[in-house]
Amino acid sequence: MNLPPVPGQDTVYVWIGRGIGTRPVPAGRLLRQAAAGLLGCPEADLVISHRPGGAPLVERGTGLGRVTVPASVSRHGGVTVVAVRADGPVGVDVERHRCLPALGLARRWYDPSEVAWLAARPEAGRDRDFLRLWTAKEAVGKALGVGLRAGGSRRRMPVPDTGRLRPVPDVAGIWVGHLDSSGALVLAVAVVGGEAEVVVVEEA
Repeated sequence: MNLPPVPGQDTVYVWIGRGIGTRPVPAGRLLRQAAAGLLGCPEADLVISHRPGGAPLVERGTGLGRVTVPASVSRHGGVTVVAVRADGPVGVDVERHRCLPALGLARRWYDPSEVAWLAARPEAGRDRDFLRLWTAKEAVGKALGVGLRAGGSRRRMPVPDTGRLRPVPDVAGIWVGHLDSSGALVLAVAVVGGEAEVVVVEEA
């Protein structure tokens, strides 16, 4: 499956694989499908390895050298999510919606302005709002290549809003947003370099 870019727009392609029970779809399979579609090449041409720290590295050998596909992987509760992009670093993170002591966890981990925003949100949706902030932080950390090290959990995120990516406060050139996925999932995508279109290609 070739993945033509959205005309005039940097594009992130997201693949969602739903496993059986808690057994996730192998990330390597989704990475090969996604990267092969992006490059328009056979899956067999791709080599998958890992960078220091565990981030995926997808490469294709050509007569002119190796072509690297920026990619990110997240797994949770039997779901595997892969994001690929031609134009720069990308990060993705997924969580299943579940009941959490949202305010208590936020006071421990989040910036005070985010705690205040969460406290003002309706109690019925506070668990999801907490996870939207958390997945955004994880996705941004992956796009930057640093995870949540060095205080990443306190890195302020834009107010969560399903739709287009939005700039991250105080971090130049980083954008993050959430997909309108099924009610059971909370899924964030982040990119380095500017706003991008996000396309869900396939749910396996």
